[in-house]
Amino acid sequence: MEAIVLIIWVPFLLYIAYKLYKSVRIVSAQEVIIVERFGKYKKSLHAGFHLLTPFIEKDAYYHTLKEQAIDVHPQTCITKDNVTVQVDGVLYMIVVDAAKASYGIDDYRYAAIQLAQTTMRAVVGTLDLDKTFEERDYINKRIVDVLDEVSDRWGVRINRYEIVNIAPPQTVMETMEKEKRAQINKEAQISLSMGDKESRINRSIGLKEELINKSEGEKQKRINEAEGKAREIEALATATAASIAKIGNAVSTPGGIDAMKLRISQNLIYQFSKIAKENTEVVLPMDLTNFSASLENLLGVKKNG
Repeated sequence: MEAIVLIIWVPFLLYIAYKLYKSVRIVSAQEVIIVERFGKYKKSLHAGFHLLTPFIEKDAYYHTLKEQAIDVHPQTCITKDNVTVQVDGVLYMIVVDAAKASYGIDDYRYAAIQLAQTTMRAVVGTLDLDKTFEERDYINKRIVDVLDEVSDRWGVRINRYEIVNIAPPQTVMETMEKEKRAQINKEAQISLSMGDKESRINRSIGLKEELINKSEGEKQKRINEAEGKAREIEALATATAASIAKIGNAVSTPGGIDAMKLRISQNLIYQFSKIAKENTEVVLPMDLTNFSASLENLLGVKKNG
């Protein structure tokens, strides 16, 4: 009889002990447990020690309050210009209401991934391929905006979405690389031509300035030469005038006329000796047999007495 009692009560006591053990809950930081009573939401347990009512309350859901980074696997998207691309990304979200995350949707992570993928396909479909690479921020923002419209009902907050890769087909990549190389070569040729053009312009400007400088220098040289010539003529005229004045003064003195006659006679004889060469006939415009009269006529004076 005692054996039968032990067989009945030992399992019962073990079950009671297990239930008492399960009623003790220690919740870690940044975690939350959803407690149900008779299948209905009762309360949310946050960090600390908690004791549940055995047989009445149970822990139904566990959630983390840390920010979660969820991979959005590559999806096939068709751009506006009918090019197929593979696009993947990372979704960053955080649970802000554990009760809504438990009862507002069956699996908020799966739902967020699916909505992000469908939104990504829709947004990429409105863009050409080249714009798809340029409009990453726009695509990210559109996905976050769409998720924000339903995230409140799910008890989560969407912090951001980031595209990781946009992968077009290999043939498209090769074509894009060829176009890029062609564009680079074109820009290089334009740069070279512009550089050559600027070089020629600079050389022409330098040549122009050089010619201007030379002409200015030549002009200044001629001006200086003219001024020097004028000063030379002026100085010569001044000297000649002074010489004539001295000669006039000398002639007016006693014996001046005789001295002048002697000087002129010497010069005439010297000049005749230069032109009267052998086998040369000389025609003179004066009568040398009467040299004294010719000299007086040349000087414009007459001998007194």
